[in-house]
Amino acid sequence: MISLIHAIESFNIWIGRAFGWCILILTLSVAYEVFVRYVLNAPTVWAFDMMVQMYGALFLMAGPYALAQDTHVRADVIYRFLQPRSQAKLDLLLFIVFFFPGMLALFWFGWEIASDSWRYHEVSWNSPARIQIYFFKTLIPLAGALFIVQGVAECLRCYLAIKTNQWLPRLEDAQETEDILTHQAAGLDLD
Repeated sequence: MISLIHAIESFNIWIGRAFGWCILILTLSVAYEVFVRYVLNAPTVWAFDMMVQMYGALFLMAGPYALAQDTHVRADVIYRFLQPRSQAKLDLLLFIVFFFPGMLALFWFGWEIASDSWRYHEVSWNSPARIQIYFFKTLIPLAGALFIVQGVAECLRCYLAIKTNQWLPRLEDAQETEDILTHQAAGLDLD
């Protein structure tokens, strides 16, 4: 079970890293558009659409990555004082009642949106470039599927925490600067 959890986590971390390059593409395209628009007075017809698609891809595919890293926002005023077993029971309940129905809806309706877009070979109406967007809309159900798979891993993680009263350590990809500084101030070694 632990190897399955870590395999799913590893996959979503890999996807998150891959789509993280959208930030670089997005930054370069914005800088290029600003330069040609304001310095050369020759705006592009494609930059806006490409920026929207890069940001959308980043937003959609960063969600499963953030879930795998346990970095989604949580109001943990009371939660953090609970024992891991109680936290896991609460998490499991919330996954079943809210998370899975929401992600199934994202997948289901995203599939409909993407399939309609592919059927019509949908193009952007925002610019004269008429950039194809059906490739981009395919990411909607893909993100839903990745969320569902990561949700299964999270439920398995909850099951283990309920049994053992301790959380299975996560595969670490990146650390918050605040955590690094806190550990350094306390004299703890992170490696």
